[in-house]
Amino acid sequence: MVDMSRLCTVRIGTSTRAGRIDGDDIVILDAADVGDVLRAGGEVAETGEAIPRETARLAPVVTAPDKVVCVGVNYLDHIEEMGRDRPSAPTYFAKFANSLIGATDDLVLPPIEVSTHIDWEVELAIVIGSPVRHASPREALAAVAGYTVMNDGSVRDFQRRTTQFLAGKMFEGLSPLGPVLVDADELGDGSGLEIRSEVDGVVKQQSSTSELCFNVVEIVQDLSAITTLMPGDVIATGTPGGVGAARTPPEWLTDGAVLRCSIEGIGATENRCVLP
Repeated sequence: MVDMSRLCTVRIGTSTRAGRIDGDDIVILDAADVGDVLRAGGEVAETGEAIPRETARLAPVVTAPDKVVCVGVNYLDHIEEMGRDRPSAPTYFAKFANSLIGATDDLVLPPIEVSTHIDWEVELAIVIGSPVRHASPREALAAVAGYTVMNDGSVRDFQRRTTQFLAGKMFEGLSPLGPVLVDADELGDGSGLEIRSEVDGVVKQQSSTSELCFNVVEIVQDLSAITTLMPGDVIATGTPGGVGAARTPPEWLTDGAVLRCSIEGIGATENRCVLP
């Protein structure tokens, strides 16, 4: 079984390959992405090839998840800034695989005639490692392969067009996922980690994953009552306070801005915003 403590997915030519972090190198695995490694239960071979981390072209950690589920209004400070009541149950919405980009890819904004209200939302993302349904707390945590960083790219005017806000959350190419998957053996239940976002070096969000209203175990338990969670599924757990929409005046991502989203113990995504 391959060492699964820190995994990534890299682009090699026109395809992708899973990789194992080994110091300053990435050891290439015989799997298309980290999702394939998880679906194989870690039983994949090394190809004998390694590439330097500094020159690697990172793809989304999981390139084609069966499900991308996101939890809304799930940090106490974000609930307060948005003027919302503390929820009694998690709020869920979905993204699709084409929402995801690599940790250093360009973040391609919608054309300005479509929207200029593009917001940042740094999130701790759970990646499921084994099938789980109707989980107990112990089974819920055991099903977590590990964690990575996601920006839940949000197009706020589309989000607010109706009471159903999926349209503002599913835009193509606005959600970096990476840079690596760090296993749950190292990060446990994902609590107590500093989480932050910066735009052009200015801190916009800074909090702790201990501020989650519904924690990792509770989210996995609840979702597993609704649907079978499968290896490679991605669950974004919500964002802390400091989003652009809650500022006075509101702030949005613009052409040329650099968005950095980081979580302690995992690393950071860093993406330059560009217009198509």
